[in-house]
Amino acid sequence: MSFITYEQAGSIVTLTLNAPQKRNAIGTREDCEAVVDACRRIERDDSVRCVILTGADPAFCAGGDLKAMRDKTGMMAGHGPAAMRENYRRGIQTIPLALYELNVPTIAAVNGPAIGAGLDLACMCDMRVASERAVFAESFVRVGIVPGDGGAWLLPRIVGNAVAAEMSFTGDPLNAEQAKSVGLVSQVVPHENLLAAAQALAARVAKNPPGVLRMTKRLLREGQHASLATLLEMSAAFQAIAHETEDHREAVSAMLEKRDPHFTGR
Repeated sequence: MSFITYEQAGSIVTLTLNAPQKRNAIGTREDCEAVVDACRRIERDDSVRCVILTGADPAFCAGGDLKAMRDKTGMMAGHGPAAMRENYRRGIQTIPLALYELNVPTIAAVNGPAIGAGLDLACMCDMRVASERAVFAESFVRVGIVPGDGGAWLLPRIVGNAVAAEMSFTGDPLNAEQAKSVGLVSQVVPHENLLAAAQALAARVAKNPPGVLRMTKRLLREGQHASLATLLEMSAAFQAIAHETEDHREAVSAMLEKRDPHFTGR
């Protein structure tokens, strides 16, 4: 059974972490490869306009596999600092490089606990919608390790330095409403409505021109570290492309004619 399932309905792909017996914990290099392979499949498919990432109940993702850590098995096999460094580089660190860098917008539908690497996985997505059962914890310190998959870079950019520091230094969990209050998630919905809420948000995204969506996401990504002058230059270049597309002309015509647009990606 694959660690992740891939379902596509129209222009929306839903990825589901599918190891509920271990609360969708990431324990092997194969688990990581399954996520990366799904991201590569999305990148090759121009029909995809939005992606939803969720977990098979009862958890979103419990983070790393503690038994594998204890027993030095799976992704944690080997002895010594050099071997462990390569375990991270070739294992779980491949996920942020693939998921965070996806060109299409992504939504984490957090259906339950998102702990440690599970929280960081949600933070790799552009948007987060939470079930009322969701729990979030940057809990690496509780098991005597540091965030190894980019959490120290991702979390402060979402909730700010002070909240990220408190979460990282204490390991204390936030419930869904607390997560919303600090900006970690944008919506909290009844558990049974979670996927529908994520799909509704994805549909609102996916109705827009696919090329413009991808360029807008790239600008948001680059804006996190580029200077204003550099981002303005990139924006001008992207605008030059956007203005020459059929989708731009269709959008303007539809707005003037007061009708729904039909975008083709051209």
